Amino acid sequence: MTDWEPQTAAGKVLWHFTMSLDGFVAGPNHSMDWMTGFSVRPGLIGEYVETTGAVLGGRAGWDLAGHKPYGGAWTGPLFVLTHHPEDAEPVDGVTFLNCDPAEAVRIALAAAGGKNVEVFSPTIGRQLLELGLIDEIDLHIAPVLLGEGIRLYDNADGVPIRLRRVGEVDPVEVVNLRYRPDAPAV
Repeated sequence: MTDWEPQTAAGKVLWHFTMSLDGFVAGPNHSMDWMTGFSVRPGLIGEYVETTGAVLGGRAGWDLAGHKPYGGAWTGPLFVLTHHPEDAEPVDGVTFLNCDPAEAVRIALAAAGGKNVEVFSPTIGRQLLELGLIDEIDLHIAPVLLGEGIRLYDNADGVPIRLRRVGEVDPVEVVNLRYRPDAPAV
């Protein structure tokens, strides 16, 4: 089974995360230490580095974890959406925005120069999805169960959002995964 077609720079708005099998994109307090020790398809990181023109994230994740997309391999305009930009510590290449999510996407798309905008925030991604402004959701499922943390999608009162897979497979086919627990460390 193939992942999907290679990522392209087409001015898309991508909601992009590595996610645990139980639906978390960060551990408690936005911790990301759980993301080590996994392999990815060769060239995958390079695809995103080459096709990303701007990144949009949220203040909570920024304040707790900071962010160097792709370990610093990607450089470009990074926008942090916040209700209080006045108390943000200035950082080169980072613009703190106080506007609605649709305006933040418009600003990021203009800065992306025809490349994609990657959304690295569950909250902002959910809002953009509700506004019809997410073009794709790119998820990389890591073989780990976190049990708690920051979920990709929370919308307790909402209706289910149906998705269609991208690529050469049936767009509504269920994805089948099979894992076995690692032997516990002795």
